[in-house]
Amino acid sequence: MMTERIELYNNVCLECSKITTKRYSTSFSLGTRLFDKPTRDAIYAIYGFVRFADEIVDSFHPYNKAELLNRFKADTYKAIEEGISLNPILQSFQLVVNKYNIDQHLIDAFLQSMEMDLSPDTYDRDKISKYIYGSAEVVGLMCLKVFCRGNQQKYEKLYQPAQRLGAAFQKINFLRDMGEDFNDLGRVYFPNVDFNNFTPEKKLEIETDIQSDFDAALEGIKELESNSKLGVYVAYRYYLSLFHKIKRIPPHKLLGKRYRISNTKKALLMASSWAGVKIGLI
Repeated sequence: MMTERIELYNNVCLECSKITTKRYSTSFSLGTRLFDKPTRDAIYAIYGFVRFADEIVDSFHPYNKAELLNRFKADTYKAIEEGISLNPILQSFQLVVNKYNIDQHLIDAFLQSMEMDLSPDTYDRDKISKYIYGSAEVVGLMCLKVFCRGNQQKYEKLYQPAQRLGAAFQKINFLRDMGEDFNDLGRVYFPNVDFNNFTPEKKLEIETDIQSDFDAALEGIKELESNSKLGVYVAYRYYLSLFHKIKRIPPHKLLGKRYRISNTKKALLMASSWAGVKIGLI
C-alpha cells in the first residue's frame, strides 16, 4: 500500500511536469509526444525543471529573483541527494537524474547560466559560449543521458552532436526573441552586434554559424535509437523551418516581431519527418 501511494505521488508530480511542457512550449512538446512513454516522461521532467528556473529569471520581476533562484537551486540539490521533494517539478526531475545518472556538472552549468541572466549584460565570445553551454547544450546532454539509457559509449559518441543541436536551438531562440530580450530585458546575446544597427552582414554571419551547428547535429540524430530518433528529428525539423523563416526576414524587422511556425506547418513537418524516419532516409 505504501509503495502504491508513493507511485501515485510520483505520477501526480510527473503530470505537473507534463502540463508545464505542454503549456509553455508547443514546439518542444511537439517532438516529445513521439518518444516512447519512459523517454517521454523523462523529457517532460527535464523540461519542467529548466522551464521553472528560466521563468524565475525571465518573468518574476516583482520579486527578488536572485533569492528565488538560490532557493530553487538549494532545493534542487537537496531533492537529488535525498531522493524526495515536495515540489512536484523537482520530484520528477530528481527521479530522472537518479535513474539515468545525469551528471551534476550539467545541472551546475545550467544553474550558473540562469544566474548570468539575473543581470542584463552584453556578452563577449567567451561569456556567450559559457552561457549557451549552460542554458542549452547541457539540456541536450541531459536528454541524451535518457536516450542512451546507460550506454556510456553511445553517450560519448553523440556528446558533441547533442551539444551542437542545443546550441542551434538556443541561437535561433536568440534571433526569434531578440526584440523582447533587448527592449524588455536589456540583453544582447550576440557578441559584437549593435541591435540599433543590425546589418545584413552580421545577420548572415550568425546564420552561417547556426547552419554549421545544424549540420553537425543531424549526423548525431541519425545515430539515435528508434525510441528517440523521431522525436528529436521532429524538433530538429521544426527549428530548421523556423530558421529558414527567420533567414528571410530583414534584420530590422526581427526587433519588432516574434516569428513562429503555424500549426498547419507543424503538422506537415511531423508527417514528413515520420515518413523520413520510417523509410530509412534518416
